[in-house]
Amino acid sequence: MTTLNFCAECNNLLYPQVDRSTQTLLNACRNCPYKEEAQNKMVFRNDLMSVTKEQAGVIDQLMKDPTLPRSTEHTCPRCGHHESVFFQDQSKRILNRMIYFFVCTACNELFRDDSIKT
Repeated sequence: MTTLNFCAECNNLLYPQVDRSTQTLLNACRNCPYKEEAQNKMVFRNDLMSVTKEQAGVIDQLMKDPTLPRSTEHTCPRCGHHESVFFQDQSKRILNRMIYFFVCTACNELFRDDSIKT
């Protein structure tokens, strides 16, 4: 079981650090020079892999969300309904082009209007 260690001088969280000269694992404070030898020799690493694409994510029941803006200017390609809710793509991109996703309030179809130039 992993426990959190705190600095004895300033009570901030201690982070793992390697002392390469003695080849020991230390717990070191990032705010002051305090260091202590680590009692637990396990270090956990969490790598997050992210793929940035033009994806809308989960759209279930978005048409009922009262906080989303609504539009009657875009026709649903599936059912032809004219009301939809819309939101902006949240992924990071190299170019500063905004992409709007629309969700039909009748059939929950997700679509984009590529004619919008931003």
